[in-house]
Amino acid sequence: MNKDLVKRIQHLKKERNAIILAHSYQRDEVQDIADFVGDSLGLSREAAKTDAEIIVFAGVHFMAETAAILNPEKTVLIPDIEAGCSLADTIKASDVQAWKDENPDGLVVAYVNTSAEVKALADVCVTSANAVSVVSELDQGRPVFFVPDMFLGAHVERATGRKMSLWLGECHVHAGIGEKEINSKLSEHSDAEFLIHPECSCGSACLYLKPDAKIMSTEGMVRYSSTAQSKEFVVATEVGILHRLQKFSPDKEFFPIKESAVCEYMKMTTLEKILNSLEKNQFKVEVSPEIADKARRSLETMIAVG
Repeated sequence: MNKDLVKRIQHLKKERNAIILAHSYQRDEVQDIADFVGDSLGLSREAAKTDAEIIVFAGVHFMAETAAILNPEKTVLIPDIEAGCSLADTIKASDVQAWKDENPDGLVVAYVNTSAEVKALADVCVTSANAVSVVSELDQGRPVFFVPDMFLGAHVERATGRKMSLWLGECHVHAGIGEKEINSKLSEHSDAEFLIHPECSCGSACLYLKPDAKIMSTEGMVRYSSTAQSKEFVVATEVGILHRLQKFSPDKEFFPIKESAVCEYMKMTTLEKILNSLEKNQFKVEVSPEIADKARRSLETMIAVG
């Protein structure tokens, strides 16, 4: 890591009363300089409670947008404006509105990996960490539309027994992790525990191949592995999480189910871009008050659960 670059970032951060929030899929050096690293739920909670005047969000656009919605009086910056999300891009507000028009008594559950416009139409937002808890508490007599990740939605259906209308969206990284990779890696590490993110397309297959597999969010993986007796873990999610897993459990070994499970959007943020963001106040993320007010209600419910 460039020590001079880090020093300049730390100086500017203090001078401008700024905080750096980073997702667990970010580059190692970006995670190391952040004030808080976590999953979408943890980052949302941190954004909601921070006293900092400026939030530099080392993540993708919908995450920075969420921070802006929760902090209308603060400046939210994203170091690379092109850092999008293939999953969030699968659904538009018009798609949600069409379902609502056909199901006027229905409930829309929006994964946090969505645009502000989609969140504004949702009854509640969820993350992979609390989706099961939230859905299990919904009115059983009303139809539910779960958007946009069909694999997370399928996991929630299995866990709650609640049938829902699922939008056919997917994360290109998690959708690329399949049964072939599971068989190969688990045969190499037969004694390892298997941790899998619910966005993975192989959820049903992994439970068949390894019934004791742990389906959990990235933060769940960090917490579980740090206290588990096992010394080896096979991990099915974006490989950026390995840095955090190893940091919390230096005496344990973690093996990615697929070395190429890399989100190019998450990796767009660099230390140089963070410095530029702080120096030039770029790139500011703003959400119209009308959309933000509606989206904030569904987000605040998400933050309160789980």
